[in-house]
Amino acid sequence: MSILSGITVIELCEVYQGPLAGQSLADFGARVIKVERPPVGDPMRLGDFHAAEHGLMSGYFAAVNRGKDCVCLDIKSAEGSAALLELVTRADVLMHNYRPGVMEKLGFGYDTLAALNPRLIYAAASGFGETGPFAKMAGQDFLIQSITGIASKTTHRDAEPSYLNVPLTDYASGMLLVQGILLALIERSRSGLGQKVSVSLFDAAISMQSLEAASALNYDYETRWFDRAPNFPMEAADGWLTVLGFFRDNPLQTICQALGIDDLSAEMKLPTARAQIAALDAIVARLRPEFRKHKVADIVARLQSLGILSAPILDFKDTLKLEQLEANEMIVTTPVEGQDDMRFIGHPLKFSRSRKAELSPPQKLGAQTRAVLAEIGLDAAAADKASGGFA
Repeated sequence: MSILSGITVIELCEVYQGPLAGQSLADFGARVIKVERPPVGDPMRLGDFHAAEHGLMSGYFAAVNRGKDCVCLDIKSAEGSAALLELVTRADVLMHNYRPGVMEKLGFGYDTLAALNPRLIYAAASGFGETGPFAKMAGQDFLIQSITGIASKTTHRDAEPSYLNVPLTDYASGMLLVQGILLALIERSRSGLGQKVSVSLFDAAISMQSLEAASALNYDYETRWFDRAPNFPMEAADGWLTVLGFFRDNPLQTICQALGIDDLSAEMKLPTARAQIAALDAIVARLRPEFRKHKVADIVARLQSLGILSAPILDFKDTLKLEQLEANEMIVTTPVEGQDDMRFIGHPLKFSRSRKAELSPPQKLGAQTRAVLAEIGLDAAAADKASGGFA
């Protein structure tokens, strides 16, 4: 039996932040009923342009919606609203990532649903939180990277702002939402009562910068990690690598040893890491032709053997081919109706005894509508009406 067997979750979430949280719960045995709106459902169903052009399951949707029952409900209609409320009476958790105020307008605010089911954990994810001047502002990962200072943290102080092309705040806030839900479930086992749990992209992004915030808030000092040692990317004979001078009194001396060249720290009169930081451009210029004499794998191995932090810089398609992913069991395969099996990234948590649940494939819009609504007494005709014709 999986850890969360017996827990029922109603997921009213779209895109990545909320669906990731729902799938994480499903990974460990919770029954997750994903409720989508007709006629399109979760926008991620159409967000994968390649899949849409070829009539395939969206890779983006499938990546965070495996193992769920997919139910289509028109929750603005009387029939759809009533069906959702009935599902809530039987659920342990309801999740949503609508903007603050939307669920209240629809009649599904926390106070309403808590009165209906006092044991319900009501989990709300948003862009900026539920109060304050940004509460009603649209939240998206690039916007959050912008407003929280992440986009300005380039490795060169005078460079234009840049964005990490990974939705890191969606991932962080989604996982924080899971943490909140699990903590609330533990507390409910003692009190017998549910409660509201909330998280935002904004708060997650600020929290990820807790070390940098400590220096800024207390000592008015900006922490820029890449500038705290002679750190640099470097091109070798067959690609790029990262070289980090952290934790060494004279990293340049050791780098020269790895390259098999004379000690530049002595020649350039730069005996300490601090002095080398100030002269980094000159150091890189001197080292560049020496690195180009070596292949990436060879020079990374040499640097690592001497205690210099180093790693190849890979395209993500090459990262996905690394044997380490297989060793860590990070790739999972699932069948998908009407096409070849699909591969995805699995949940990163590992347990010594408990196992992840056997997940069902990602489902088409409304695939389980009739079956799930039959559990609350609705026949096919009633289910069709509640779903707006997508049962």
